[in-house]
Amino acid sequence: MVEEAAKSLPMELSEKGGVENNGFVQNEAFDDKETDASSQEGMPKACAVAVEAVAEEETVLKPYAGMPKEVLLQFSSQARYRVTREILFWLIIAAAVALVCATIAIIALSPKCLDWWQASPIYQIYPRSFKDSNMDGDGDLKGIQEKLDHITYLNIKTVWITSFFKSPLKDLGYGAEDFYDIDPIFGSMRDFESLIAAIHDRGLKVIMDLIPNHTSDKHRWFQLSRNRTGKYTDYYIWQDCRQAAGSVIPPNNWVSVFGNSSWQFDDVRKQCYFHQFGKEQPDLNFRSPAVQQEIYDIMKFWLNKGIDGFSFSSLKFLLEATHLRDEPQVNKSQNGVIITAYSQLYHDYTTTQVGMHDIVRSFRQTMNEFSREPGRYRFMGSGDDEKEDIEATMMYYGTTFIQEADFPFNFNLINMKNLSGNSIFEAVDLWMKNMPVGKWPNWAVGSPNAARISSRIGKQYVNVMNMLLLTLPGTPVTYYGEEIGMENIASENVSEEHVNSDPVVVTLPEKSPMQWDGNINAGFTEGNSSWLPVNSNYQSVNVEVQMTQSNSTLNLYRELMLLRNSELPINRGWMCYIWNDSNVFVYVRELDGLDRVFMMVLNFGQESTIDLRAIVPNLPSEAVVRLSTNFSNAGKAVSTKLIKTEMGEGLVLEYKTTKPVHTMETFQDKCFVAEKACYSMALNLLYMNC
Repeated sequence: MVEEAAKSLPMELSEKGGVENNGFVQNEAFDDKETDASSQEGMPKACAVAVEAVAEEETVLKPYAGMPKEVLLQFSSQARYRVTREILFWLIIAAAVALVCATIAIIALSPKCLDWWQASPIYQIYPRSFKDSNMDGDGDLKGIQEKLDHITYLNIKTVWITSFFKSPLKDLGYGAEDFYDIDPIFGSMRDFESLIAAIHDRGLKVIMDLIPNHTSDKHRWFQLSRNRTGKYTDYYIWQDCRQAAGSVIPPNNWVSVFGNSSWQFDDVRKQCYFHQFGKEQPDLNFRSPAVQQEIYDIMKFWLNKGIDGFSFSSLKFLLEATHLRDEPQVNKSQNGVIITAYSQLYHDYTTTQVGMHDIVRSFRQTMNEFSREPGRYRFMGSGDDEKEDIEATMMYYGTTFIQEADFPFNFNLINMKNLSGNSIFEAVDLWMKNMPVGKWPNWAVGSPNAARISSRIGKQYVNVMNMLLLTLPGTPVTYYGEEIGMENIASENVSEEHVNSDPVVVTLPEKSPMQWDGNINAGFTEGNSSWLPVNSNYQSVNVEVQMTQSNSTLNLYRELMLLRNSELPINRGWMCYIWNDSNVFVYVRELDGLDRVFMMVLNFGQESTIDLRAIVPNLPSEAVVRLSTNFSNAGKAVSTKLIKTEMGEGLVLEYKTTKPVHTMETFQDKCFVAEKACYSMALNLLYMNC
């Protein structure tokens, strides 16, 4: 029976095609090796032969799920799998290298991103007139904090707060009694810290005024200096004065900005001290290293408080000639004894002396110490208005290798003697053609020391001036209230208590309280009165009412801001002059790589019609009105052969072209770009080399 079963086993296995479980066959073969010889001899021969035959047939293995490591390793050494792995490995390495190279190339070719002081307009606030929070009639720091939503509503990212140091306010706060404290009229240091935190929480930046040239005569330094106390003895500029017939004869003919002698006799020290401005504002002696160090320490104090930058003013007055010679007269035949006005002398020895720019550079170096943290660049502006001397103004930019201010503030549009298309062109061109290569321009149409636009050139030109301001290349500066077209208050409304004997009181009419709404005192204060009267037009010219009017000055300002922020050509593109005459000023903004061009046609005179196709070759026959000071014109198509503008009207025209103006030979000397960039439509990014 056993022999019959043994004989039948190979036949059954053969009929079934052998054992299909490879693992079983191999395990069986493995077990065979473990079987001792005596057991093997005892097994039937036919069975042993049959199993071995099946095992030999199934030695070629195929991959299967759940393979043990030993089996897997057999396949990993086969050529077809090794080559595949090597190909994948080198492809990954090549892709990684290509990605790194592409990243480096993009970084190398990408233009520098605009910094915060370039990307947004600056909103200048005179704190005493912005918002009163405690009903005392004076604007304060808490009031500014209450109205920060207005700044964000305008899409502005930078706030400039004028002087708020503790001061006798004899000169409206520009002669500091204590550089380390807030004047109580504006609040406390805690209020300031709260304001800084609120500004930064909204993603905004803040800059402040600093006038290092002089202090108040109430300052502790001056009190110590007049008593010849230690190092403070030479903190100010002292000279002996001659006495004659009971009157003091000054050391020379130098005259202050406000008129009369720059020298004032001090009864305590029995000498004369020098003052470029009022006699209550003695000049510091910047030839003293100790004085310079004091200013560095003041800067560091406020930078540590979180200030994002400074606007330095009166820098040209920092040094005076040590020889004390008389300054030359404008009219040499005039009797020198009767000279009392600042304009009657050439100020060769009291302004922009050798070494002055070295001091300004040292201020920049101090600022740079606080600019090392990523995203915390500290801005430095200079506020010296050289008026007729544009070259002197440009020196505040510094040189290619030694930086001073990020920019000197530009008052060309404020200083114009008359308004026309030609005068606007001249003011713009004067700055652009004199600005050093690679520097950044800026523009202002209002300030605390100049009449408001409405009062200076007429309310019909407010909107077109704002359109000019927000479409020129560079950083615009908006003085509070210009976004709603505020006007000066009438001079007769400034009472005797405001006037006293202050020579800067003439600048009060443009410092009237901000007009927030139509309530009493224009929403500036809930008190019974304000420090200056509110303009009588506050019920129709205020923020609240203009927010509801689609064609208001405020809404046009916001639309211009949206255009500026969303369109690369206006944000950082080329500017090319197209045309100017007594009525209109026309220019384009365009960017390499973009076929979309914006053309500004601004009327600063009388009604005008102009044929732009005759001026610009290849100009499309039609353009679309993207924005207009007359809101009903927005979206209309106009013929470029016949562009008509009314008095004070401004148009932002949009058209497409493959031949931008800045590439045309005719306009080569009429085009400017500050931060050059080119646009790649394929990659949707900016690059430099184009």
